Amino acid sequence: MSKRTIYSRFKDMAMKYPESPAIVEDNRTISYAQLDAMADAILARFYDKKPSFVGIVMHHGAEQIAAMLAVLKSGAAYVPAEPFLPKDRIDYMMKTAGVKLVITDEFCESLPPATETYEDRSTPDGVAYILYTSGTTGKPKGVIQENHSVVNYCEAFEEEMHTGPGDVMLQYSVCSFDIFVEEVFTTLLNGAALAIPTEDVHNGPLKGLMDFCNRHKVTILDGFPYLIADINRKAEMLPESVNLIISGGDVIRASYISNLRGKDVRIYNTYGPSETCVCSNYFRVDNATPLDDGTFSIGKAIKGVEVKILDKELNEVPAGMVGEICIFGEGVNRGYLGNPPEQANFVTLPDGTRFYRSGDLGYVMPDGNMAFLHRRDEQVMILGKRVEPEEVENVLNEYPEVERGIVRAFLDEGGLHYLVAYIVPQKGFSLHDVKEYLKSKLTDFMVPEFFVEMTALPLTHRGKIDMKALPKVLKEGTYK
Repeated sequence: MSKRTIYSRFKDMAMKYPESPAIVEDNRTISYAQLDAMADAILARFYDKKPSFVGIVMHHGAEQIAAMLAVLKSGAAYVPAEPFLPKDRIDYMMKTAGVKLVITDEFCESLPPATETYEDRSTPDGVAYILYTSGTTGKPKGVIQENHSVVNYCEAFEEEMHTGPGDVMLQYSVCSFDIFVEEVFTTLLNGAALAIPTEDVHNGPLKGLMDFCNRHKVTILDGFPYLIADINRKAEMLPESVNLIISGGDVIRASYISNLRGKDVRIYNTYGPSETCVCSNYFRVDNATPLDDGTFSIGKAIKGVEVKILDKELNEVPAGMVGEICIFGEGVNRGYLGNPPEQANFVTLPDGTRFYRSGDLGYVMPDGNMAFLHRRDEQVMILGKRVEPEEVENVLNEYPEVERGIVRAFLDEGGLHYLVAYIVPQKGFSLHDVKEYLKSKLTDFMVPEFFVEMTALPLTHRGKIDMKALPKVLKEGTYK
């Protein structure tokens, strides 16, 4: 048994299944042995530099995955960013993570054949990656994840989902979100293949994506509920090869899978914040009865993880009582870079036990499964990605022609969140210009859908924003 690191377990698979496909693209197939050699060829370009953190800003493909494996083998941690993100945001991420080397597409061009292999410097307690999520300070915060937690998650995934050689996982998520971690590593650490579409296919119509899945006999789809809902509306397009669909990152509703239930496919609802390594809970929903509100249970804790419902004094509450969902065990990571205020959500008990306060409210049902209710704070999910409206608000108020602005989240008729910005403008204000400014500082899904001009923001007698007095912009539900 190898040490519990991402690269060492991948190497086990490469030794066991050297000729099996690891990466499948429309114009090439890369075997496990070839992917390992590609990682060594990339590693040769920086191995002696011994970096601690390496940025990876690349388009999706075999070279991007090989670069991540190379960084992990070197004993460093990778910091991923999509090339389309605003330059200011990428620069902030790399600077705060202490990145001295950034691997790009150009870095990996004209790779010579690997002439030697390199010592695997990865360690179980070593940092594997840093993912940046939305933060209340107005800047994204970096979540630090260790190798052993990812390996535990891959073991838990295999135990529950029964995936392995012969399976093909669609790679659809952006690299800066933890669904990407699930797609890539539960595949490559369990002997399956990863199918990566081109950007045109990824960003094009659903039919093109489903055709890609059909060409490559994809067996597993993993994505946000809105992707599942899109597929559900056109369920006839789903390839017969698909036998497992995994939903995560937001609430899944019975209406999102109404047509898929009639097919021979397992569907899972998953739950868990990035701070606890992808997911802490699984629940199979294709054969389950939804809750009264049309959503599903989040199920029970996965292998190596314990989930409890605690009260404000951090005592476990009886079954049926509402409390905060708190996560213990293998998945709980080191916390955040730079010790932001949210670091307080990581709690260490007198006996040394650490756990993470999710900020989500829920309760244990009579059958032992858990139900998720809603956030304790203002954090919401937009297109399956976590957003702190306060972060958007802080950036909005940096714009010179905004005298004062606030950002609030609402639910549409289908139960999905959207953002509304309320602005008291100054002379010279341009909606086009403020949107462009926000896009230069934030990712597109964080830019509010609606902007409301106000002469003044309504206040309570205590001087706080009077939320009830704000006009609500109604948005028609998409999936209801």
